[in-house]
Amino acid sequence: MRKYFDQITKIAGNVVSVRAQGIAYEELAVVTSEHGSSLAQVIQLQGDIVTLQVFQGTSGVSSADRIHFMGHPVQVPCSEHLFGRVFDGSGRPRDGRPEPEGAAVELGSPPVNPVKRLMPDKMVRTGIPMIDVFNSLVESQKLPIFSVAGEPYNELLARIGLQANADVILLGGIGLRYDDYLKFRETFEGGGVLSRTIMFLHTAADPVVEALLVPDLCLAVGEQFALQGKRVLVLLSDMTAFADALKEIAIVMGQVPSNRGYPGDLYTQLARRYEKAVDFDGAGSMTLLACTTLPGDDVTHPVPDNTGYITEGQFYLRGGRIEPFGSLSRLKQQVNGKTRDDHRAIMDGCIQLYALCRQSREKREMGFELAEWDHKLIAYGSEFEERLMDLSVNIPLEQALDLCWQILATHFSPEETGIRRALIEAHWPKTDSSSTDSTSTEAL
Repeated sequence: MRKYFDQITKIAGNVVSVRAQGIAYEELAVVTSEHGSSLAQVIQLQGDIVTLQVFQGTSGVSSADRIHFMGHPVQVPCSEHLFGRVFDGSGRPRDGRPEPEGAAVELGSPPVNPVKRLMPDKMVRTGIPMIDVFNSLVESQKLPIFSVAGEPYNELLARIGLQANADVILLGGIGLRYDDYLKFRETFEGGGVLSRTIMFLHTAADPVVEALLVPDLCLAVGEQFALQGKRVLVLLSDMTAFADALKEIAIVMGQVPSNRGYPGDLYTQLARRYEKAVDFDGAGSMTLLACTTLPGDDVTHPVPDNTGYITEGQFYLRGGRIEPFGSLSRLKQQVNGKTRDDHRAIMDGCIQLYALCRQSREKREMGFELAEWDHKLIAYGSEFEERLMDLSVNIPLEQALDLCWQILATHFSPEETGIRRALIEAHWPKTDSSSTDSTSTEAL
């Protein structure tokens, strides 16, 4: 058993420094004062000076208090007893129920060696056309949702969790408001998936260090279930709050700031979490979706900028819709050729025509005279936005593909779509009352 250390040399904010030896990075400790005891975690080692972040803050802590190191990092019990439960950022029950049983799992294990990973090749269906049709989500993919404050990114995450074909859903909330937590819980409970959901929630009123633990708690538990052969979906909101917590602690520790005050290892800290997404050979998978809010709608901000180099694409949420331009799933080609023979052609054709619609709208706004083709494009764009881009649309992939064909047939002749003849003949909507469309098809 380790002895107590009582040579506290510095107290700054929620951070204390003590002289100690034989201590490991990220090790847990208990700070005992006359007001009680608080958990703390080692966040820096410099010679014999050990710096710890106190979970409950340093109010009431003095230089005469004692620190007992526990000899292990933060651990979380992992078992099926976690399902349907809500925990705080340090893994303690937030739902008023007893501590769960299960084997203790340490946080912060290294990501899986890329050589041992399988190539992602299975689609995660969400029921959202702008994802399933145009930027398919793939098992073991890591994707951020870029959004500004005020957009319904938490609602989008909740809906993906509700409808995605996953065995286990892990929700990690960082700096959440209480009403956001209630919305997540009501959505999962009403949708019947709460029994396979585990929540680790940190609110703005909770200690900063717990914000840093939430992603690790979710990923540690998710990895254990994935090793058991389950398909795990991890939802995090939001990673900008996580990065801000990193910055706050770095400032208190007196670290030399990097871009916009963030610590110089911001990329590494983000990559440590995102790279945990994996498809295990002979076991399950872990897919990671994380919201990243853009301060000032600035995509060059250090958090989204670093995130873009780590992840395999991104979804842009603007105006309550997933924006097709800028959104990208770099792994979609691994799966959308296996869904239906017209998937790729519809994906490319619809987006190309919608891009032309945007150009026609610009012409109209600038006062240019519009041709008949421009009017067709504008009418098509309006229906495309209403029936496919709206986040309230909830239909399976095959029905979404059929809907794309219907929208195209409403506004264009077959030859105007640019889709090859074989697919036109197989999928173009048949109408008994008009021979125009069939004549146009034969002309191809």
